[in-house]
Amino acid sequence: MNIGFIGLGNMGAPMAKNLAAAGHQVSGYDPAGTTAEGVAVAASAQAAATGADVVITMLPNGKIAQSVADQALPVMEKGTVLLDCSTIDV
Repeated sequence: MNIGFIGLGNMGAPMAKNLAAAGHQVSGYDPAGTTAEGVAVAASAQAAATGADVVITMLPNGKIAQSVADQALPVMEKGTVLLDCSTIDV
């Protein structure tokens, strides 16, 4: 599975690393510039979302989550799942 993972902080990086270790192709982007072991670095949220079967976000607040969604949704193909795992307000 091709996975775009956006938000590679304390919670997101281990999640993305585990998905890559399980054999998935994971492309990761973090607004703060952090990376995760085994995860291909994407230059932007759009790049991480392009061609993904699922886009997973793990972000620190609603403002950033909305900004990332605004960037990722237009490049996601029909049928791609956006899975927000952030522990934030709706």
